[in-house]
Amino acid sequence: MKRTDTIIIGGGQAGLAMSRCLTDEGIDHVVLERGAVAERWRSERWDSLRLLSPKWHSRLPGYRYQGDDPNGFMTMPEVIAYFEQYARSFSAPVQDETTVLSVKRAPEGGYRVRTDQGDWHAPSVVVATGHCDVPFVPKPAANLSSSVHQVVPSDYKNPGQLPSGGVLVVGASASGIQLAQEIHRSGRPVTLAVGRHTRIPRRYRGRDITWWLETSGMLEERADRAFNLESARRQPSLQLVGTPNHETIDLGVLQDEGVQLVGRVSDIDDTRVALCDDLQRNIDAAEQKLDRVLGTIDDFIDETLMAAESRDRRPAIQVSDAPTELDIRDAGISSVLWATGYRRQYPWLRVPVLNIRGEIIHDGGVTPADGLYALGLNFQRTRKSSFIDGVGNDARALADHITQRFHRSSIAA
Repeated sequence: MKRTDTIIIGGGQAGLAMSRCLTDEGIDHVVLERGAVAERWRSERWDSLRLLSPKWHSRLPGYRYQGDDPNGFMTMPEVIAYFEQYARSFSAPVQDETTVLSVKRAPEGGYRVRTDQGDWHAPSVVVATGHCDVPFVPKPAANLSSSVHQVVPSDYKNPGQLPSGGVLVVGASASGIQLAQEIHRSGRPVTLAVGRHTRIPRRYRGRDITWWLETSGMLEERADRAFNLESARRQPSLQLVGTPNHETIDLGVLQDEGVQLVGRVSDIDDTRVALCDDLQRNIDAAEQKLDRVLGTIDDFIDETLMAAESRDRRPAIQVSDAPTELDIRDAGISSVLWATGYRRQYPWLRVPVLNIRGEIIHDGGVTPADGLYALGLNFQRTRKSSFIDGVGNDARALADHITQRFHRSSIAA
């Protein structure tokens, strides 16, 4: 059995940020990655995807974008290269092609991590598998006719892999609206089932929205000061797309392009899909959230006397006569794409730190089990914790906690 001071599970942005911080602290560690560095960006993303935030907003501990296009958006090959360069910059001790089979408390103290490449033991373990783990598919999907092709975003690559015919996209957050637009522009009729979502413009008052969210302090909102933390952690991703022309995408844009908007999917019986009569309510709720966000930015501009362009925004979206039932066969729909978010699953984590929903119980990444940590989760310490640019601060905090724990152990010994 191999031994080290800390085992990090996951070689993506969270795991690499944690590795860099432990390297800076002189803590011996290993990063166990099931594939290669940035595996999820390699294998579970569609061909045209770009980061939703500008390149300048990809800072990691001891590293940042140094190119000549800071306001552009990385393609997936660029993201992978960025993480590979980051890992090389401090010789991250990544053991790739290593699948974790179980994490258990060891009889002698600490944790025993069993993998398909041998066992490890360490006093500390950091679960850095991230927020976007396993695609969530609602239960009604099981009742859909077997003649209809079903796919999730992590398996989708481009419109060409779909059978001919129309497509029902379920979910209107970042992935859903991007894929609805791409598929529709490929010449296929698209129906978009809209649930809770967060509308946001790509640019506002002359700057990228990410710059305003960062500069105004909204992304730094602390978890311990959130009015309803659990609700905040379940918020859908922003309706954003990263393109060379910095275009905005929202339901109004899609509707203008010819995408049919309908309410949430409530049930399915073979080829008949029951839809909720909630489309306008969901749109209005998103509009209210947008008002609050842009109002906060406007107040910040007024308070700081910052130079900015005049207020500009698309008008509120209005729909009428949205159907409450859809017959997929009659509508010519041959595929359903479930862009309904992600869930975390930890079947290999044999330590009692999961709540009733299977999520890791933690306070800023520190779990109730001594020496066991989590990193990269949504709103872990701040609103940007699950972003590339946000995971570093959380990693530093956990590295400090691990270091102090080792120091206390040394003193006790």
